[in-house]
Amino acid sequence: MTGAADRALGALYGLAIGDALGMPTQSLPRQKIQETFGTLTGFEAAPPDQPLAAGMPAGAVTDDTEQAVLLARLLIDGGGRIDPVVLARSLLDWEDDMRRRGSLDLLGPSTKRAVAAVAGGTPVEDAGRHGDTNGAAMRITPVGIAAGGGGPDSLLDSVVEASLVTHNTSVALAGAAAVAAAVSAGIDGADMKEAVRHAERAAAAGVRRGHWVAAADIAARIRWATGLVAGQPVAAAAEDIYDLVGTSVATQESVPAAFAVLALYPDDPWQACLLAASLGGDCDTIAAIAGAIAGACHGLRSLPEEAVATVRRVNGLPLDDLALRLLTLRNGA
Repeated sequence: MTGAADRALGALYGLAIGDALGMPTQSLPRQKIQETFGTLTGFEAAPPDQPLAAGMPAGAVTDDTEQAVLLARLLIDGGGRIDPVVLARSLLDWEDDMRRRGSLDLLGPSTKRAVAAVAGGTPVEDAGRHGDTNGAAMRITPVGIAAGGGGPDSLLDSVVEASLVTHNTSVALAGAAAVAAAVSAGIDGADMKEAVRHAERAAAAGVRRGHWVAAADIAARIRWATGLVAGQPVAAAAEDIYDLVGTSVATQESVPAAFAVLALYPDDPWQACLLAASLGGDCDTIAAIAGAIAGACHGLRSLPEEAVATVRRVNGLPLDDLALRLLTLRNGA
């Protein structure tokens, strides 16, 4: 396996592992997670009172991974391009399938509003004009794998194309660009420090795209959040991420929170995912983003074999095939 292939696989499996670790803890306050699970050390089944994932087995992924897989398939089918209308229809079909499976983990607020607008005839450029939450950032990893070969401007164009129908706002595009750029840098062999620099530059460019909304600057928030936790004991840093950086679905909270986690564990993707999944709030998304970036920087070989095997067995997703086909798109670019 080439280094790039190992890192592409690491990105998708890191995303899925972080997501699955955060599945039972998502949408819960930090204190409740500590009371229920203590110190998180691995995959847990969702308890019966889990608000979004009640009864889901240990190792099961959520909408973060499933929508990333959906986006990966559309990228592959489109030769690296995303048709926004097809994406909107595919997201609606995905939600219908989730309902049939009895899941409450459905489309987020920005995506739901946007795809309904497209179904009602709203032009795709306008459908996502109010989408400021983290849905674009949570599913953007396949773009970071596939589209990075053409340089930063080409990567940003691909991020916008994959996001505008649901999240065509300055803050959401900046957050998605930061994640995609960090993943892309990792695929090229960057270490974590370099990947974060790429993320900040991409966020600074991404904020100039889409419809402006009032929100904190993503690049500045990443710098501040990573500096905030520097040199702190992990427990104290985690409290600051939860209390100060924030762990909600707001892009300007969850994306910087993921980078803050990576600042604490720059060389250990598994520990980064465990910490992110323990934070509280939208911690499955934070853990998925952190896992994707860490996996891209360190490769599949950096992830515990047992965790990779569990995600494969429980979910049956074609992550290996998708990662390599996305990498083929990158090499073609």
